[in-house]
Formats: sequence, structure tokens, C-alpha cells
Amino acid sequence: MTSEARPPFSEIVRINEIGAGIERHLIPDADAIKRIVQALDLASLSAFEADIRVAPAHVGWTLSGRVVAALEQVCGITLEPLPVQVDEWFSIDLVDTGEPETGTAEAELTLDDETPDVIEDGRIDLGAYAVEQLSLQLDPFPRKPGAEFVQPEEPAEISPFAVLKAFKPKDGDGKS
Repeated sequence: MTSEARPPFSEIVRINEIGAGIERHLIPDADAIKRIVQALDLASLSAFEADIRVAPAHVGWTLSGRVVAALEQVCGITLEPLPVQVDEWFSIDLVDTGEPETGTAEAELTLDDETPDVIEDGRIDLGAYAVEQLSLQLDPFPRKPGAEFVQPEEPAEISPFAVLKAFKPKDGDGKS
């Protein structure tokens, strides 16, 4: 294993294979499912598929598709399994690091600007994008309907010196 983190699911396409566009239907094998469950901290992942298309765009490429999954997250309050269904479309702009810069040297970005993802080494990992899109659909704080956190009562005294009261002489000890 290398020092570089390996994605839980990988399906590499080189940009020279794209041509007028490519389409892939991705289904991870059992080992990849286990890695995805661990990477996304899921209780289970019973189904996961992605349909992905990569096509040339005005600048770079557009990676678009759909992820569909049936999974269980763990409720953050009850720690019970929480069933989740994902069926989401996505679209991402991609540019190659070898392409010349467009625009001025100091591009001004606003919050509305969509910054394209950069392709490194002429490779696009469709599997990694599929897992990323799945993770973006997950609730970071999953909670079963009706589950509520009840704050435990605070102790009457929270002073760090409260423990010293146990060492205080009792009245009638005769000590001062």
C-alpha cells in the first residue's frame, strides 16, 4: 500500500479515451462496498449504482450522471440503523492541468462561480466521483424521525473547588 490514500471505489478513464464522449454504468464489487461503508461511516450499503457520462465541453469536459443507492446510516441519538434512499443527478465541469489558462492572470471569483475540478495526470476516476456524489447526499447528522436529544441535568455546583468541600472539617470536629 502506498502512502497516498486509495479511494474506496475506483474506475479510471484516461482523457484520450473520451473522444466524443463515453458512458459507464458502475456497480462496485463486494470488497469496494465494504470500503465505501467504512469510508462513509455507514451501517450498511445494500445497493449502489452510478450512470456516468463524460463529454467534451466548451472548456474541458463535463462529467454528469446519476447515483442511486440504498443504505443505512446510524442515528446520532438512538444509535439505531436509519434507512436512506439516494437517487440524485449531478454535473461537474472538468479541466486538464495541461490546458492553457483562460482569462486574466488574476481571475476574480465570487460565491456564484462554479470552479471546475482539475484533471491530474490525464485521468478521471469515475468511481471516486460516484462515491463523492453519494457522500454529498448523506445527512452529516442523521436522526430518526421523532428522536430528540435530552440534555442531562447539570450538577448543582460546577466549581472546580467543589471537590475540596469533602475535605472541609465538619462542625463539631473542634478543629478550626
